[in-house]
Amino acid sequence: MDKNLNPLNWTKKQQIIGGAVAIVLIGGVTTGIVNHANHQAKERKIEALKNKKIKLCKARAEKARKLEKTNEADSKKLLDIAEKTPTDKNIKLAEDSILKVKNTEVKKAFDNQVVGIKNRVKSENEAKTAVSNYQKDAMNQDKYKTAQQAVNKLTSAYSKGLKDTLNKQLATSKKQADDATKAQQAKSESDSKAKTADTNKQQSGSTEATNGNSNNANVASNTQNTANNDVASGSNFYGGGSQNNYSPGGSNTSQNNANSGSSNQGNSGKNNSNSNSNSNTNTNTNTGGNGSNTNNNGSNGGNNNNNQPQIRYVGWVSVDGVRRYSQTFNALGEAQSYVDATVNSAEVINLGFEHSIRYEVEPA
Repeated sequence: MDKNLNPLNWTKKQQIIGGAVAIVLIGGVTTGIVNHANHQAKERKIEALKNKKIKLCKARAEKARKLEKTNEADSKKLLDIAEKTPTDKNIKLAEDSILKVKNTEVKKAFDNQVVGIKNRVKSENEAKTAVSNYQKDAMNQDKYKTAQQAVNKLTSAYSKGLKDTLNKQLATSKKQADDATKAQQAKSESDSKAKTADTNKQQSGSTEATNGNSNNANVASNTQNTANNDVASGSNFYGGGSQNNYSPGGSNTSQNNANSGSSNQGNSGKNNSNSNSNSNTNTNTNTGGNGSNTNNNGSNGGNNNNNQPQIRYVGWVSVDGVRRYSQTFNALGEAQSYVDATVNSAEVINLGFEHSIRYEVEPA
């Protein structure tokens, strides 16, 4: 080893310089070590802050995800309630909850469900109104078709119960209307037959009366003709007891004359009988050499029966537009009494709590 490199061989001056250099070198190394340590600490701090931020972001994201799931679950729950009980309040609660949902696709699906609920409620209300209108006027076929079409539009599973109920109401009212129509037709046919029989009876009675009057008039006419002929062929007795008839130039006439009085004309006077309304009149005129004899039969036009048709009245009480109680009477008062008694009966009063009751009296 070179003795000049050994510090023990250095001079005092060299030792001072060497010591200073050594101190400088040691200080530089120390400074480098310290600086390196500080740099590493700073990097560790930055890394820690970065990790903390990442962790915080993840926590926030997880919290937002959980909140979104909660909002979606709440909206779905409220939508289910609105589907089963679609009141305005329940629908509004569902709509408000959907506003908190952030997922675009989920939010769109929920909004479409709300629109479906509202449309279903509208269809249900229209069906209820249509059926109610038909029940009040069950004889109206147009209203029946309208109600049937409205009920058929209820295709949602949530509307099944209501749809079944409305169909039953329609069927009940339709049956009542059909029964009432059949009863009315049967009554009309019965009334028509009764009127025809009554008319035939009246015509038969009128014909019998006319024939009877005609026969009576013919009998009277024949009797009067016989009497007049007897008078006309009567004899005059002269002094020798011989029988002389009227002059050969005399005439014997028998004729019918309407609406003429009865008169007898002899040689010196007249005898006029009262006239009545018979349409057959026999007039016999005998003219002889000694005078004339005229006899007019009276006419009789009586027994003219003007058979006026009797007015009948029907009293009826309807339930939901269908005539359930109905009866025909010959007098207006009887029909009115029937309607009053029916309307005030316990059965009709009880029906009036849930049904529409109408009543009236009208010519049959």
